[in-house]
Amino acid sequence: MTEPTLTVRFFARLREELGTESLTLPASEHHTVADMLTYLASRGGAWAQLTGGQPVMVAINQSMAKPSSPVQPGDEVAFFPPVTGG
Repeated sequence: MTEPTLTVRFFARLREELGTESLTLPASEHHTVADMLTYLASRGGAWAQLTGGQPVMVAINQSMAKPSSPVQPGDEVAFFPPVTGG
């Protein structure tokens, strides 16, 4: 039996700076978006920006979410920089 997972996707500047478009994480280790951000930032380097001073927006299954939002096995969690307009 395979362990339930979460799909993590990165968009725009984050995708370029992190050097990946998506990855898969075990769902049992991540209960909220904040858990995921802390884990990913612990990789160091460019990953540290996920919990740094630059804000990161998040969506779970294409709906806007917050760091305190819970994640469930099978969810797709997307991180992207804030959108600015002029």
